[in-house]
Amino acid sequence: MKKTLIITLEYPPQVGGIATYVHDLANTLDPKKTVVLAPKMKGMKEWDEKQLYYIIRKNLLFPRFVWPRWVRLVWQVWRIVKKEKIELIMVHHVLPVGYAASIASKFTKVPFLLFSHGTDLLAASKSSWKRKRIAGVSKYATKIIFNSESLKNRYVQLFPQFESSTLVMYPCPEKTFLTPPGNAVIEELKNTYALHGKQVILTVSRFDEGKGFPHLLRMMPKILEQVPHLVWMLIGDGPKKEYILEQVQKNNLQNIVRYVGEIPHDKLKKFYYLADLFVLLTHPDEGREEGLGLVFLEAAAAALPVVAGKSGGVEEAVLHAETGILVDLYQGDPSVIDTIVDMLKNTSYADELGKNAQDRIKTEFVWENQVNMLDPWLQEK
Repeated sequence: MKKTLIITLEYPPQVGGIATYVHDLANTLDPKKTVVLAPKMKGMKEWDEKQLYYIIRKNLLFPRFVWPRWVRLVWQVWRIVKKEKIELIMVHHVLPVGYAASIASKFTKVPFLLFSHGTDLLAASKSSWKRKRIAGVSKYATKIIFNSESLKNRYVQLFPQFESSTLVMYPCPEKTFLTPPGNAVIEELKNTYALHGKQVILTVSRFDEGKGFPHLLRMMPKILEQVPHLVWMLIGDGPKKEYILEQVQKNNLQNIVRYVGEIPHDKLKKFYYLADLFVLLTHPDEGREEGLGLVFLEAAAAALPVVAGKSGGVEEAVLHAETGILVDLYQGDPSVIDTIVDMLKNTSYADELGKNAQDRIKTEFVWENQVNMLDPWLQEK
């Protein structure tokens, strides 16, 4: 394998889909040939010491009063490429990391693969200036990689000239999610959150627009009429957290909701095995759509039945009536409440969907298989 530098602005111990994707990708490669360049952050020393591959922490961007902020990254990448004898660069975040990588690539003659996670496409759709910048970076990329067909198609609509350079490489749940925790672990959670005799709906998500929290809050009283012994467990953080928790109080749902907060990714698995149903009512929001939704794949790995909202790549993560149920919140689907209630009451059907989903994870969403697609650029000739 060629010695590879992975550059990212999001990386553990930061919690989130992109941070997890980058770590899992790095963890699948040869650790002796893998270098990750990531920002400094709280808790980094404890995290970095546990990893087999080499991690370099830097302040990647200049302070806000210096522009362009990404110029600092050009020199950092150039120095690392020379010192570590890097042969391939993987860039996450087209803007601004792609700027720096494309310039460093020109100086060093080291090719780069560009990974898009969706936020850059939203920026491009709303700004002609950013659209030009993304096109400029894409032009020099050896390959442009997306985490779903949906995301790739949105990119091609904006930049049809680069269609031949695109590739889809799905994120995958970590293999540990396929193995249930011990009964004692689940029992401890039930005691901690007072869940004995309860059915549990689980939502793991960033608390943000397009995640459907206000909609599910409004539906919850109707769901409770039919499934009274119900608890809704919320895991995550984000800009809408305070608003959502205020709405929990206003709707008198404080006895039903268990807000757990943000959980480190390596502590998350047990909650999927604790729950009876995973619900995340994602929907398009002002041009923003889901790239794929790693949490849906993690729920699937735990054989947890899923009700998901149609948005972007979610339809690739959840196959309707095969590995879960898809609802269209954006079109005002009237069956959402009935669907959730049915999944909680018809447990044999829900379990069948969960089992199908887990089987699919074992065959289609395996990191080693996905990374093999990069062999034309990764492997020595």
